[in-house]
Amino acid sequence: MIESPLLEKLTGYIGGRWTNNEQGNTFAVYNPATGKVIAQVASMSEDEVKAAVAAGQTALRLTQPYSIETRRKWLEDIRDALTANREEVGRILCLEHGKPLQEAQGEVDYAAGFFDYCSKHIQALDAHTIPEKPKDSTWTVHYRPVGVAGLITPWNFPIGMIAKKLSAALAAGCPSVIKPASETPLTMIAFFRLMDKHVKLPDGMVNLVMGKSSVIGKVLCESPDVPMLSFTGSTDVGRKLIVDTADQIKKLALELGGNAPFIVFDDADLDAAADNLIANKFRGGGQTCVCANRIFVHEKVMDSFAEKLAERVSKMTVGDGIAGDVDLGPLINKAGFDKVKRHLEDALGKGAALVAGKEPKELGDGHLYFPPTVITGVTREMECFQEETFGPLVPMISFRTEDEVIEAGNDTEFGLASYVFTGDAECARRVAAGLRFGHVGWNTGTGPTPEAPFGGMKASGTGREGGLEGLFEFVEAQTVPRGF
Repeated sequence: MIESPLLEKLTGYIGGRWTNNEQGNTFAVYNPATGKVIAQVASMSEDEVKAAVAAGQTALRLTQPYSIETRRKWLEDIRDALTANREEVGRILCLEHGKPLQEAQGEVDYAAGFFDYCSKHIQALDAHTIPEKPKDSTWTVHYRPVGVAGLITPWNFPIGMIAKKLSAALAAGCPSVIKPASETPLTMIAFFRLMDKHVKLPDGMVNLVMGKSSVIGKVLCESPDVPMLSFTGSTDVGRKLIVDTADQIKKLALELGGNAPFIVFDDADLDAAADNLIANKFRGGGQTCVCANRIFVHEKVMDSFAEKLAERVSKMTVGDGIAGDVDLGPLINKAGFDKVKRHLEDALGKGAALVAGKEPKELGDGHLYFPPTVITGVTREMECFQEETFGPLVPMISFRTEDEVIEAGNDTEFGLASYVFTGDAECARRVAAGLRFGHVGWNTGTGPTPEAPFGGMKASGTGREGGLEGLFEFVEAQTVPRGF
């Protein structure tokens, strides 16, 4: 079982106190690298979730809101606590997720960056008077907290995803009820331990509930005291949230699925493109919604680019992330492993060629380690083109023209992240404008950053996290004209 000074309690946190978990229900947390149970965590009841909402309502202040200086101090203190404890939080994250230790600790730094950015730009949420005086009145715009927010986060970035949401919520003065994924609740518990110890938040400002999605989601969707939900996860669940909250007309911020195109033109720097693809595709074992899922390569450079990828992939190591010297850890669970294997089998069965990796029959059972795999000859009929693989499979598709690849890149319901590699600035401008994706990297495979807005188009969601745009997600503008 896992031991850590940040995991003295394995229960929820409501109204400034750790819960007693009176019913005693728990669920197991596994280390995907070993398959062993490392913790039993409280599974909370409907009444406890309702108590968390009530605690948030108690902490909400509208008529006398928390000052910007107070909110800035919360954000700074959380940033400092994460930075000071990056090694231990990263270790916990590594053990329950499986990503390499260095990568896990880097995620803690990434999370701290969101609190830092919001603390430095929170003044943007201060009230301002517009210079015009229409209708013989002075008009002041206030940014009011939307209210208690439900924050629902996925397992692939256990600390990074909550940082995106909570930093903006606290900047706005919004209390929150937070539900982490059941695969990775320990990182969130450790985070709450840090906030409980190092940050002077009002009781009820942050609340942690864990357990069954059906129980927690029902309360958050049905409660009139939760006017906003921020969710990162699958598009199917996002659609369900839209339906389940329609009667109440809740505000929704949704970061949903992806199917990212990674486009390499014949004039691109192929070594730089290959290096960026490796860093982008295999982060978190390929289990990120922004990693390249369909790699489009101009027919003139397909063979040489495939060789460069194969050379790089052959040097990558796969193993237990806690060792600290591996490139890829395990996939999160058997369902994830089986999906990647199914996509590989389907592609090879329909004519794709294996360039690097193992044949499906060589992939042993009983573990979650999937080797980095590269295939060529991929077509639109293959599952790896149509679906988000969420694993270390690199499917390569040949193209000839700019218009052709824009159309093919957009041939998906998703529109989260995309990448374009070319030495022609005008070509990059045209392709970026033509791609219906919220993020288009030009000669870089980098993903989101605290300083810039990030979110999806089409079925990849609504709203933005990061940047000034993300800072405004949890407020509602209220206009107050004053007559003379």
